Amino acid sequence: MNKDQIEGKIEEAKGKVKEAAGVILDDKELEIEGNLQKNIGKVKAGLGDLKEDIKDSI
Repeated sequence: MNKDQIEGKIEEAKGKVKEAAGVILDDKELEIEGNLQKNIGKVKAGLGDLKEDIKDSI
């Protein structure tokens, strides 16, 4: 695992927590912020996966 994968997974988890808190508290802004953070984390983790695949193929 590389740095991007780890950071991406952490961001994704924090986003899921924020999103759930937004749903529970009926706070649409917090829910949207969490969803955005979750998706950014997924993208960053995906970038890390891609870097690992490239490194493994070389």
